[in-house]
Amino acid sequence: MIQVESLTKRYGDKVAVDDLTFDVQPGLVTGFLGPNGAGKSTTMRMVLGLDRPTHGRSTVAGRAFAAQRDGLHLVGALLDAGEVQGDRRAVAHLTAAAATIGLGRRRVDEVLNQVGLVEVAHQRISSYSLGMRQRLGIALALLGDPPVIMLDEPINGLDPDGVVWIRHLLRFLADEGRTVFVSSHLMSEVSQVADHLVVIGRGRLVADVPTHELLASGEPSVTVHVDEGATLAPLLTSLGASVERPAADVLEVRGLSSRDIARVALDHRILVHELTQRSRSLEEAFMDLTHDTVEFHGAADAAKAPATSSKGQ
Repeated sequence: MIQVESLTKRYGDKVAVDDLTFDVQPGLVTGFLGPNGAGKSTTMRMVLGLDRPTHGRSTVAGRAFAAQRDGLHLVGALLDAGEVQGDRRAVAHLTAAAATIGLGRRRVDEVLNQVGLVEVAHQRISSYSLGMRQRLGIALALLGDPPVIMLDEPINGLDPDGVVWIRHLLRFLADEGRTVFVSSHLMSEVSQVADHLVVIGRGRLVADVPTHELLASGEPSVTVHVDEGATLAPLLTSLGASVERPAADVLEVRGLSSRDIARVALDHRILVHELTQRSRSLEEAFMDLTHDTVEFHGAADAAKAPATSSKGQ
């Protein structure tokens, strides 16, 4: 288990991590989410003993990781796939790391096969794409067969095949009983693999909750495909619905059921092509939780307003 207790990190007047407390349980994939600058990487670095906290503490298996002697046999981590010597060959890079923890070439070959780099193992790392470097970083994290895996943005740079591969790998590792802690900005991927979510904003804990509970907590919406969206939208808002119009022929409606929307359209002889009711996505839940903690808003986001009208007109 990873335990974080009142963890705080200040850089001068800036508070990067602010009194964080949470646990990362074994046997689960825990997603670590937050806007850019929220403190995710800093938190991971403190757990790994790479940065010293201003206050609080973190432990892995009950002790500070810096005080552990097991190293890569206890925790496998990927923080930055670019932090590797480009003139080295992948097999040499992993062989040198393996030697420091008493492992030989056989284990190197096993992890190269596991991450799909066998055919390019003797190429210089400088020739690798970002996705290939991510795979190499994951190979290093897996090298000591550790019970704890920490990966910071491991999906960045992976092609679609690689995204599916990492999804299955994370699930496999958690199903083996390992502690899997993963940060990512790709909400659709996190929602498919994470059992639990820790969400932070401006260094503070925003949510610590099972994924299914977070997704179930929001109001469902109905996607309406209709040619006369400009006519139907005000009719729905007059009944108390919240309506957005992301496209000319699409309405996103909250506060009315599919049956209610169909009845309004029928009464006003408006042809509806499709009604689809859906639960809140992880991206929507994340935006609801963190909107007030985003450090940098684009002009379009700052000026954002519903395309039609809002609830309660």
